[in-house]
Amino acid sequence: MRTYIKDLKSHLNTPIEISGFVEKFRDQKSVQFIVVRDVTGSVQVAVDKESCANLLETTAKITTNTFLTVRGKAIENNFVKLGGIEVLPEEFVLESIAETLPIDNESNIDQKLDYRWIDLRSQKNMLMMKVQTAFVQYVREFLIQNNFIEMHSPKIISQPSESGSDLFTLDYFGEKAYLTQSPQFYKQMAMSSGLERIFEIGPVFRAEKSFTNRHTTEFTGIDLEMSWVHDVEEVMQMEENMIAYAFEKVANLYNDDIEKHFGTRIVVPKLPFPRIKMKDAIEILQDLDYDIEFGEDFATEHEKALGEYLVKKNGHEFYFVTDYPADFRAFYHQRYENSNIAKGYDLYFKGMEITTGAIREHRYEVLKQQALDKGNTLEKIQFYLDFFKYGCAPHGGFGIGLDRMTMLMLNLSSLKEAMYIFRGPTRIKP
Repeated sequence: MRTYIKDLKSHLNTPIEISGFVEKFRDQKSVQFIVVRDVTGSVQVAVDKESCANLLETTAKITTNTFLTVRGKAIENNFVKLGGIEVLPEEFVLESIAETLPIDNESNIDQKLDYRWIDLRSQKNMLMMKVQTAFVQYVREFLIQNNFIEMHSPKIISQPSESGSDLFTLDYFGEKAYLTQSPQFYKQMAMSSGLERIFEIGPVFRAEKSFTNRHTTEFTGIDLEMSWVHDVEEVMQMEENMIAYAFEKVANLYNDDIEKHFGTRIVVPKLPFPRIKMKDAIEILQDLDYDIEFGEDFATEHEKALGEYLVKKNGHEFYFVTDYPADFRAFYHQRYENSNIAKGYDLYFKGMEITTGAIREHRYEVLKQQALDKGNTLEKIQFYLDFFKYGCAPHGGFGIGLDRMTMLMLNLSSLKEAMYIFRGPTRIKP
């Protein structure tokens, strides 16, 4: 039975079998050292050329990145840097011999993406995937502890959930359909179903021809919606508590490894996160000599400058911006009474937007009018409006891009590095 490398200390001086790929191979005068790595770690296999002469014909075929199985025993050896453990082999099974790799550490990111399955073998990228896995695990754990139900909504839809400008279209048995930009409509349907608190972690599609470091045409979204909230403050508190919970868990698990491989550490954010109204943020930017007026949305340079200012002021990597003009927000965002200000917010992390959240409009007639005011044709969204025609609890929610969060947690320069497989306007392979 296979033993993971991290568990070898519990199997010393007994028959073991490990499987992985060759990270390093050193052929010296009297001994060969083969470093084998699996998903849990690395171990040194020492082949004494005199006592293991029967294995040399096999080891002569081994190349770096060859996938193999090693049978033998693990012993303690304090001179070995890899955990003080060494494997003495009795048998090698060469599962798949690797040719010379087409990329190396000096290759640029696009070359690495061409061979992403090889690029992911690096310890750094494996750690990135583990950090992302842990973050999702603890987000899910937090939400379930707070009475949320996980749902899985369809990704092929008949009508846009946001605007129609960045949708992928497809033929659905002779009818026009779309890949979803968001599970928004189905999250709200769950509120009218009486489920009260739901979340979803799943794919999101955006047909944007953007070539920035933070845009992608397909990403993983973490979305939630909850009933019986009337104030956007309740939604923000749920999000900041969730993030702080997950960050603390991930930091406890991986911060030392993150510092080793990424040169940074996850800072567990203090509660509550700072809040700032958009009009106050505009005034700060004006004081910093940026040409921007209330009623204009933030450009990337504004987000970066505001983030640097607020981090220095508050000593906090997160901040909420609230009270946007309704013109900036989707038609289903609720507005304050007799006001053009939406009950919504954006959450920024290290000067980059990671979340849009809001109280939703649940009143049927008001929602219809807001849809018309935004230029929607009621006939096209009637299936959505029907969710509110037969009663619906007041509700609100938000969505986070998992890949953007991963990029910022680990101080990566681009989403291309923070995703298992990146998709962009010019990349659809592998």
